[in-house]
Amino acid sequence: MRSLIGLLAVVVAASLYLYSLSLYLPAGPRRRPRPAAERQHVGTEESEQTADSTEEPSSLKFPSDLEELRELAELLQFYKREHTGYVLLLFCSAYLYKQSFAIPGSSFLNILAGAIFGPYQGLLLACVLTTVGSTMCYLLSQAFGKQYIINLFPDKVSVLQRKVEENKDCLFFFLLFLRFFPMSPNWFLNMCAPIVNIPITFFFCSVFIGLLPYNFICVQTGVMLSEVSSLDDLISWERLLQLLAIACMALLPGALIRRFSQKRLKLDVQQNGRVEDKKVK
Repeated sequence: MRSLIGLLAVVVAASLYLYSLSLYLPAGPRRRPRPAAERQHVGTEESEQTADSTEEPSSLKFPSDLEELRELAELLQFYKREHTGYVLLLFCSAYLYKQSFAIPGSSFLNILAGAIFGPYQGLLLACVLTTVGSTMCYLLSQAFGKQYIINLFPDKVSVLQRKVEENKDCLFFFLLFLRFFPMSPNWFLNMCAPIVNIPITFFFCSVFIGLLPYNFICVQTGVMLSEVSSLDDLISWERLLQLLAIACMALLPGALIRRFSQKRLKLDVQQNGRVEDKKVK
C-alpha cells in the first residue's frame, strides 16, 4: 500500500509540474501559422478581416495523429523563434513524463523532435531523452511497482526471467536484440527490467544503442514532414538520400544481430506449432 501511495505521489507531483509549466506559455498565434508561400497569395479581402472573428487560441496537448502532430510542430516552431529555452524545457519535460510513466506515444514525440529541432539536435534529444526516461521508469518500477507488475503480468514476467537467465552470458546482446526486434513492448521491458535483475548499466546502454535506429527513423520522418509541402519537394536528391538513410537504419539491426549474436542468443522459435529453444543462426 505504501508503494502505491508513493507512486501516486510521484505521478501527481510530475503532473502538477507539467501543468504549471504549460501555464507560462507565451502569447502565441490564434491559428496555425501558414507557410510563407501561402501567405504571399492571400487576398486583400482576408487581410482586412479581424483575427479574432472566427479563430480560437492555440493550445498545447499531446498529439494523437499526424494532423495534430503537424499543427503542434508548427506552433512550437513559432514559439522556438522567440522562446527557444522554454520550448526545449517544455519538450524535454513532456518527453520524460511519457517515458517515465510508460505512456505510449513516444514515436510522435520523436517525430516532433525532428520537426522542431532538425535532424542532428532532434536525434540527440530523442536518444538522450528516451534513455533517461526509460531509466527513470526502471527506477520507479524498482522502488514502487515490483509486486504490482508481477501480479498483473505473471506469465510475461516469468518468460522474460527465464530468457534472461538463459542468456546471462551474453546479456547485453540479448537486451540489444529485444530493443532491435521487440518481442514485448518497450514500456513493458522498462518496467520489468529491475524485476528480472537486469543491471541498470546494461539497461541504460542497451536502450541508448538499441533504440538508435528507431529514433533515427522517427526523427528523419519529422524532418521531412516539416519541410515537405508538395510532391515537388519530395522528389529531390536530398529527400531520396534521407529515404535511403532511413532504409539503411531499418536494415542495420538485423545485420548487427547476425554479426555479433550468431550462435550466442537462445530464443524461442515456433516450429510445427510448438515453441522450442534454439540459438540464433
